[in-house]
Amino acid sequence: MNKFAIVNLQREMIDDIIKIEELCYGAHHWSYEAFLSEINNKISTYYCVLNEAKKCIGYIGFWKIINEAHITNLSVHPDYQNQKFATKLLLKMIETCYSEKIKFITLEVRVTNKKAIHLYEKFGFKSLGLRRKYYQDNNEDALIMWSENIFDKKYKDLYKKFNNELEKLEQ
Repeated sequence: MNKFAIVNLQREMIDDIIKIEELCYGAHHWSYEAFLSEINNKISTYYCVLNEAKKCIGYIGFWKIINEAHITNLSVHPDYQNQKFATKLLLKMIETCYSEKIKFITLEVRVTNKKAIHLYEKFGFKSLGLRRKYYQDNNEDALIMWSENIFDKKYKDLYKKFNNELEKLEQ
């Protein structure tokens, strides 16, 4: 993983993100304009994982609202899935939350997206509700998931554990 870098989303990376969106979500995905708007949104932060060719192969976006972070997007190009890039992006986001004193993280995820639900549960997220017919493309329900306070010792230990695991992989 050493040849990959996490950087802030730049306008020239949006085309790469749109490709990932199409591959992961088909016809129903965020538009170029939506991502461009997010770059200019004062409460949003987006990170991309760049490969050797400086192409974005995964990204995470989140809004910072008072002491909460709301994950809006997390996707990895299918060719790069199951290689810990989603974990790496989540860790980068949590690092930002720590530095900005954000205590809680929330998100919505499709009830059928078992892979994503498993990842979030691994990071200590719990399902605390359901948004019925949340997704417009097929009226699928969304689980509402929340982290515990990330400043609690238990959560900090979990964060350190995942960070240490990634560091060992990168050696």
